[in-house]
Amino acid sequence: MSSGLGRDLPLGTDAAAVRRRIEGMEKLLERGFTIPGTNQKFGLDVILDLIPGVGTSIGAVMGLYMAWEARNLGMPKTAIMRMFGNVGVDWALGLIPWVGAIPDLLFRSNSRNLRIIRKHLDKHHPSSAVIDQH
Repeated sequence: MSSGLGRDLPLGTDAAAVRRRIEGMEKLLERGFTIPGTNQKFGLDVILDLIPGVGTSIGAVMGLYMAWEARNLGMPKTAIMRMFGNVGVDWALGLIPWVGAIPDLLFRSNSRNLRIIRKHLDKHHPSSAVIDQH
């Protein structure tokens, strides 16, 4: 697995390729950076929240990509609706200018959605799981 944010992601439609893409998206949006001098990770989603007006919507569209991948995996509609709900809460929190980035550090809708997808993949496509060697 690449150590970069999004480099070398597979283009296939198989479960293992989907897992790698969504894990890469979640890392980019939620854990791609570390606050210097701390262990606190944050991602592009928090940075986008700092752009008044459009930043939170751009982050939501990027987060919805994971729900699109879930739909392509044939996940149940209830799981996909939970994912939409997570993105919606994140989007609404992000609408608060500047302050919206703070709850985004705690809510992490993309990490929540990754857990939902992983649960499905682990049950229905266990061979897609890989051991992270980092």
